[in-house]
Amino acid sequence: MAATLSSRLVRIAADLASRAALLSFGANIFLMFLKLAAGVVTGSVAVLSDGIDSAQDAAASALAFATIRWAANPPDEEHPYGHGKAESLAAGAQGMLIAGGAALVYWRAIDRLVTGEVTIDLGPAFGTMLLTAGVNAGVLAYVLSAARRTGSVALHADSRHIMTNIAQAASILLALALVGLTDIWVFDPLVALGLGTYLAWSGVAVFRSALPEVMDVALPSDELRRVERVLAAHRGPVRGYHRLRTRKSGRQRYVDMHMLVDPAMPVSEAHDLCERVEHDIREELPGAIVTIHVEPDDGRYRGPFHTPPPMSAATGDDPEAQATP
Repeated sequence: MAATLSSRLVRIAADLASRAALLSFGANIFLMFLKLAAGVVTGSVAVLSDGIDSAQDAAASALAFATIRWAANPPDEEHPYGHGKAESLAAGAQGMLIAGGAALVYWRAIDRLVTGEVTIDLGPAFGTMLLTAGVNAGVLAYVLSAARRTGSVALHADSRHIMTNIAQAASILLALALVGLTDIWVFDPLVALGLGTYLAWSGVAVFRSALPEVMDVALPSDELRRVERVLAAHRGPVRGYHRLRTRKSGRQRYVDMHMLVDPAMPVSEAHDLCERVEHDIREELPGAIVTIHVEPDDGRYRGPFHTPPPMSAATGDDPEAQATP
């Protein structure tokens, strides 16, 4: 029953995450064509650069959608721990795409500065960027909500991407306003250079956010404390534990440990205790996969809930020295 509930939670999260990724992809395709056309027609390198960025945004959103669907596949013989790492890899790829977009924006802005003055049709350019900001704000609200509810790494990376788009639109609107007020065209490529810098920083941040999960870093300290509180609530029947390990793969959390019980406890009773502990951990971390190895508390291992005897002054022996961490 617990496995069925976990599978349902994963499917629901995958559907919500997929819808959010698909919405982001559709918005990026629309804005890409709009801004590329506006950039060519109006002569604004900032608007054109933003259109180029939207092209790689669309590629990033398509990647997020594909990997979210792939990561939702259940474990199989070749992937016994599931496919969640696909989301982390997609987030890393998105970071590299953002950095690539930054390089392209730099090139266009520097080319404009070297080429010289150009006439910019401010009205259509300004209207295009206002529409862009509005569309991105609506998409961001939906994607952020889906990312928080599902815990999707790919969606969190995509929401970061959309935030950069809104910042870009605001910067371009400011640049166009300055060009209109001062009639100094150089504001347009200068803002494009600023956008390139922001994109480069964001790309590095997104890439770094994906690394911990690829490297199987432990769950955040607040989530680990929830697991420890559950174990403390069962103190008594649970005499101690060790080798508590946690990790996250995409949206899926994993918790495993060695749990110490009375050596005389019947197997059936130890099994029921494990079931209760696993259930309570899943209540704290919905959908988590919990694996518990039961061991007799016969003095071979020490861990939380134990008060080890003091070191022997005569021999210098430390009872914990033989303990497995």
